[in-house]
Amino acid sequence: MSRGHLFCDGGARGNPGPAGAGAVLYDDQGRELASQGKYIGSATNNVAEYRGVVLGLSLARGQGLKKIHLNLDSELVVRQLRGEYRVRHPGLQPLWREVKKQLGDFDYWEAHHIPRNKNTVADKLVNEAIDCRLKG
Repeated sequence: MSRGHLFCDGGARGNPGPAGAGAVLYDDQGRELASQGKYIGSATNNVAEYRGVVLGLSLARGQGLKKIHLNLDSELVVRQLRGEYRVRHPGLQPLWREVKKQLGDFDYWEAHHIPRNKNTVADKLVNEAIDCRLKG
């Protein structure tokens, strides 16, 4: 298997505030290959979204995938990755560079904007990571 479908998300409670990243990876048949949620400290929503992509790409590389379909509910991040929008915010530029570098590990990639209701598993991982950290 060389292709995966990656759903990534990030969120912050407050902007900035306690934040998390989440990613879930599926094969072509819709079987879950890997998933992870991670607390990332205090961050903005956009930083958390990028950190979700970084997390997801790490999962995809760990599965040995060479083609990846990224699915994100952040239109900003999708358009920046596609080169449709410039990355103007200095806090996002290093994350954008990191993601673009990691995408170079893949033979093929594409990024799709999806509605939030199609990204519920990754969103749940984000919220679980934040809740776990705040509770304990």
